[in-house]
Amino acid sequence: MNEVTQILSAIEPGDTRAADHLFPLVYDALRRLAAQKLAHEAPGQTLQATALVHEAYLRLVEVKAQQWNSRGHFFAAAAESMRRILVDRARKKRSVKHGGAQVRQALDEASVMAPEVGEDLVALDEALELLAKQDAEAAELVKLRFFAGLTSAQAAAALGISPRTADRAWVYARVFLLAELKKSRE
Repeated sequence: MNEVTQILSAIEPGDTRAADHLFPLVYDALRRLAAQKLAHEAPGQTLQATALVHEAYLRLVEVKAQQWNSRGHFFAAAAESMRRILVDRARKKRSVKHGGAQVRQALDEASVMAPEVGEDLVALDEALELLAKQDAEAAELVKLRFFAGLTSAQAAAALGISPRTADRAWVYARVFLLAELKKSRE
C-alpha cells in the first residue's frame, strides 16, 4: 500500500493530523487536475487552479465517515468535487443577482459563434444527472474520463468493469449526452 492510501485509511477513523500529511502528497496531482478543468472554462474566469484545489480538498476532508477505497477513488472524488464547484459557480453566474441577465459583447466574430462554457457546463451537468438515472455506471464512467481525466482503461479499472464494457458504456453515454445537450440548445 502506498503512502497516500495509508494516509487515506488513517483519515477514515477521524485522524485529523493525517489530512495535514495528505495534502502535500496529492497537491501537485490535484493542481494539474484543476488546471485541466479550468482550461475548459470561458475566458475571464476568476477562479484560479490553486483556489479550486483548496476548496475541493476542504470539501473532501470535511466529510465525516468518508471511506476511500484507493488512491484512484480519492482522485475520482476530487474530480467530482471540482466539477460540482465549477457547476455551482456557473449557476451562480447565470443568476440575475450576479449579472446573469447581462449579455457580454465579444470583440471578434469567432468568439460570438462559440457558446459560453459556463452555460454548457450547467447543461452538461443536467444531462449527466439524467444519464445517471438511466445508467449510473455510464454516468460514473463519464465523470472519471471527462472530469478526472482518466483513460478508458483506468476508468474501467476504477469501476471494476472490463475495458470492453467501459468502451460500450462510453459510446452510449456520449450519444446520450450529445442528444441531451442538443435538446437544451433548442
